[in-house]
Amino acid sequence: MSTTNWWWIRHAPVTVNDGAVYGQTDLPCDCGNAAVFAGLAARLPRDAVWITSALQRTHQTAAAIIRAGLPGPDPIPGPGVVVEPALNEQSFGEWHGKKYSDLPALLGEAYHRFWLAPVSMAPAGGESFIDLLDRVRPAIRRLEERYAGRNIVAVTHGGTIRCAIAEALDLAPEVALAFTIDNCSITHIERHRGAGHGHPWRVAAVNQSPI
Repeated sequence: MSTTNWWWIRHAPVTVNDGAVYGQTDLPCDCGNAAVFAGLAARLPRDAVWITSALQRTHQTAAAIIRAGLPGPDPIPGPGVVVEPALNEQSFGEWHGKKYSDLPALLGEAYHRFWLAPVSMAPAGGESFIDLLDRVRPAIRRLEERYAGRNIVAVTHGGTIRCAIAEALDLAPEVALAFTIDNCSITHIERHRGAGHGHPWRVAAVNQSPI
């Protein structure tokens, strides 16, 4: 039997959005908390395949983990890291750049419908959470086949990691959305092959603080 260990890391905090929706907007993140990155470097495997999304905040977070002492690819992005656009955060379409506090007045009933049925409702020009699941799940399965039996450090996004949990536990989308995924947290998911019976996925940790 072989085991693939997925170590999902949400990117470091985005502090330059000024209270606005950023989703797939390619904003930088704040990697200044040395204790957090030292904790990540101490807890993550040293022989991993590195995967990021295509957004710079995941590249910056991965590079900061490596600077803190964990061996890994340099530079990021570069030939030693798998950059997977299918793992990008959910797109919020026309909401990007608008302040959360302004959305109820700007959008009226459309805003309230989104929060009443968040898994199936998509902002204009964007994605629903179900759309995000449909994008992320095939990418996880493809990468799982390619790197079966390896350690995988995947630096991505809160929505993406909720999709990974949904894939592992076969959860309804509404249930997957209930998970809290903090910045720089670790979610450790195992995929067991060759056991012959039972569910192949195990969730070892969700939203684990690195310090």
